[in-house]
Amino acid sequence: MRGIDPASLDCLAALADEGSFDKAAARLAITQSAVSQRLRALEAQVGQPLVVRSRPLALTAAGKVLLRFARQWHALRADMARELGAAAAGARLPIAVNADSLATWVLPALDDVVQAGLREGYGLELVVDDQDFTHEWLRQGAVLGCVTTVSEALRGCALRPLGVMHYTAVASPAFVRAHLPRGLARDNFARVPFLVFNRKDDMQAQWVSRAFGVAAPRLQERYVPSSEAYVRAAAMGWGVGVAPWIQVRDAVARGTLVALAPAVTVPVALYWHQWQFGAAEAPSLLDRIGTALERGALAALGAPGSVPVADTA
Repeated sequence: MRGIDPASLDCLAALADEGSFDKAAARLAITQSAVSQRLRALEAQVGQPLVVRSRPLALTAAGKVLLRFARQWHALRADMARELGAAAAGARLPIAVNADSLATWVLPALDDVVQAGLREGYGLELVVDDQDFTHEWLRQGAVLGCVTTVSEALRGCALRPLGVMHYTAVASPAFVRAHLPRGLARDNFARVPFLVFNRKDDMQAQWVSRAFGVAAPRLQERYVPSSEAYVRAAAMGWGVGVAPWIQVRDAVARGTLVALAPAVTVPVALYWHQWQFGAAEAPSLLDRIGTALERGALAALGAPGSVPVADTA
């Protein structure tokens, strides 16, 4: 295959991000006709369709392969500009993170990287998904790195252990008085509502299984699809929440939340994955992101493998 035109890769990435030809054209500051021409030329070059013309647009399997290389090219281009002392021309580096990490330790960890990007002309784009699913974004080429529970690296990727988030069950004092005067137990958990982030979230079932030895428990579920709102809903008495200890420990200390069984936690080991490219002697922007996340996780979660105890007494 002959060399692929970088402008065509830019076009494919814009179509994947924006989901339509008109929005991709606006992002690239070209006409829709030019977008179509670049896409047709790229499809002719690889001999396969790359885009499913639906609403929104979707990429074919071949399109996802090229998207991965487009993302890597964008990151390499930003690295080259940075090393040459030039602006990175608005380069965007997409990474996927889970909502609970984003709500607790990820933003402080990435602050220095983001501030450097403001000076150097690149920016982070955060994609949010469940920690068990962020890895799929990386595999499909939609992002350059991800925070995930997957412990084995894809071929061509580097992996760093980040630490463990421990999830514990909490509820408001008023909810406990009204619905759990004798505490949460095997004989009553099915009768009280549990707060659930979304339909991918099974943390509540995992916690009940660990606490009471019940396989595949059936719960009354109330969906609150925001990490911050989830904890707020628990404090308002909407139901039992199962949240990261680092997110609720201050509320427990203040008495606005009660830990229902402090000794029972669900440990979730997190890892950083990134596509590996660039010279070893010159750390890439992705390397800088990975290092920042590693340091931030160490400060917030402790060393990988450590098991903090919830001091809720």
